[in-house]
Amino acid sequence: MRSARLCHLGATRITVETFLSLAVSSLRRRGGTDTYRGCRPQSLGHVTDRILQPTVRSNVCQLRTPTLEWLSTGFDGGSHHAAAAYNITVPEGWTETDLRGYADGRLAEAGFDTPGPVLLTGVDQRHARRASLDPVEVVVTAGVSNPSTLPAARRPETYPADPDETFRPGTINIIATTKRDLSAGALANLVAVVTEAKTATLLRLTGFSGTTSDAVIVGSDPSGEPARFSGASTAVGRAARACVRDALTAALASRYENEVLPESVVEATYGCATTVEATVSEL
Repeated sequence: MRSARLCHLGATRITVETFLSLAVSSLRRRGGTDTYRGCRPQSLGHVTDRILQPTVRSNVCQLRTPTLEWLSTGFDGGSHHAAAAYNITVPEGWTETDLRGYADGRLAEAGFDTPGPVLLTGVDQRHARRASLDPVEVVVTAGVSNPSTLPAARRPETYPADPDETFRPGTINIIATTKRDLSAGALANLVAVVTEAKTATLLRLTGFSGTTSDAVIVGSDPSGEPARFSGASTAVGRAARACVRDALTAALASRYENEVLPESVVEATYGCATTVEATVSEL
């Protein structure tokens, strides 16, 4: 099975030996002989040339790149044509509502003036992890203080059903880039590919499907080799899935090395279980 190379943002090679106790058994299965119907076993892929050049100042992470086409689900989401993306750590008890003004101020204080999409997180940047596998590179910060779940229908209410509109800084932030020149549809689909990999990994490690404020940025190089598709069976999709899995696992291991993960939504500081039911009918 293909595995991405993991490293700290300082580019030091690491092996993830301090995994969360929850992750150990599932991660060992990755090294086994499991194969899936319709998918061939894959050998270790090549590490991609670095796409992202990280600089962290004042708990603001700048990921400098060639000028890429970005698509973001963050507060300043949508399309961006820029040579950087950012992940900003907000302090505990943060209550800012002017997100654009706050982000601009933090970028200025850190001395970054290159425009680019921004994500916000409550996780310290020292826990960020990067994974690389040609032709993709991914950076992840992860925490699960505000987990979310999607139980099967017709289960008893386990958490208040009233929606919480309060913004909470993204606790699983993923920035994924590729050297390929993706079509518009492939770039949008890469958000889905990354999210699917995040959910599968998180369910295996924690039992949660996500958090209440996860966010994704994906980037494509317009000067690269064209790619019309980015699904799981493509080079971009396979690499993205492996990178997200491995970087997210390592980021959680770092963040919770000395803390205990919440075991349920009820035990978490914040969180929600979606237990409302929709009405389904024929067209």
